[in-house]
Amino acid sequence: MPFTQRLIVALVLATATAAFAAPTGTAQQAAGSAQCANRETPPPPVDTSEQPAPGQKAPTPLEVPDKPVGGDRLGECGLILPPNSAQPPSGITAASWLLADMDSGAVIAAYDPHGRQRPASVIKVLLAMVVAKELRGDLVVTASAEDTQQECTCVGLKDGGQYTVRQLLQGLLLTSGNDVAHTLARQLGGVPNALRKMNAMAKELGALDTRAVTPSGLDAPGTSTSAYDVGLIFRGAMKYEEFAQTIKLQQAQFPGRNGGTIMLTNDNRLLANYQGAIGGKTGFTDDSQHTYVGAAERNGRRLVVVLLRGQVQPTHITAQAAKLLDYGFAMGPGGVGKLVDGAPQPKPNVVPTQSNDDKQDDVAAVDSRTGRPTPTAFGTVGLPITAVAGIGLLAGVFLYIRNKRAKAARARRQAAQAAQGV
Repeated sequence: MPFTQRLIVALVLATATAAFAAPTGTAQQAAGSAQCANRETPPPPVDTSEQPAPGQKAPTPLEVPDKPVGGDRLGECGLILPPNSAQPPSGITAASWLLADMDSGAVIAAYDPHGRQRPASVIKVLLAMVVAKELRGDLVVTASAEDTQQECTCVGLKDGGQYTVRQLLQGLLLTSGNDVAHTLARQLGGVPNALRKMNAMAKELGALDTRAVTPSGLDAPGTSTSAYDVGLIFRGAMKYEEFAQTIKLQQAQFPGRNGGTIMLTNDNRLLANYQGAIGGKTGFTDDSQHTYVGAAERNGRRLVVVLLRGQVQPTHITAQAAKLLDYGFAMGPGGVGKLVDGAPQPKPNVVPTQSNDDKQDDVAAVDSRTGRPTPTAFGTVGLPITAVAGIGLLAGVFLYIRNKRAKAARARRQAAQAAQGV
């Protein structure tokens, strides 16, 4: 092939490669993300609890952040460990789990920490956090008939019965009362308002995988959380004294339906049988399976453990949590990510100062949602157009040269014919 043609072909290939390199890279990233089965939504439900009501649509999945909250490695789907670490204990059945330092926020180890799962009753930690922030512990609340008719587990509230917020928090966190969750939600302005406050709190913390759709954790369309988020929420809740004092109680007296008092016993088994346990919360629904979040302290070091979508056979979920806590306490201070101290903040838009000579140049701004530079017109729409125009120009040059060569060949043939006397 003549040099001129080889040059044109090389230029065409280079232009086409530049035009389509970015879309190809994006497709590869999307394909990698697709390998994480629960990156956008929890697994399909096993019952009808998440079917939308007639005439309603299920909420759209929560947006997946461009960068995993807490660090790039936390976006991985499988086992995430620091270099040269021992393998975690056997018998952990959870589909997602996380171990983190409560004080430094360092994530010690994890398995699919941003995989989206259902919280079940561990979402009550988020409700309790909002209650501890907004309501006084000695505030007296009157239960309603609607409170007493919630799908149980229930403490056993009495229609018209009066309870302090502190007593209701004990019923919420020790025995996971769904009737109590509804009562507290009403006191926060009603269930829809309580859910708005819960979700606003989650977003403020940086728990961007979480959407509370019921105050109790019962499954409903759109419910979502992750092991990372549950650890983040528990860490935030423990900063409220009312919550921290309640979650560590092994027992508490509660007003009985027929007068007198009943004894509430904490369903977190680790409080009684794990050295240094300082509180935790269990949960279960058919769709979520078994969930757990809890914390313990040893030698001045506090760890939080989260397990989502676990099983209780052959080992109870709290016993699995104990094994992971032992594993975490034996590990060094290194980590694979961090529990953030608040939601990632968008960077302000930045527009460079332009002189009169460069007003036509593309201006790079910063996207207020992702904090990344927004593509310029050339980088998004202009690049493909420019590439097509370049290919067209090169094609025109190629045709011009070919026509010129053809004319020269015809001239040579005519000259040869004249020389032969034709």
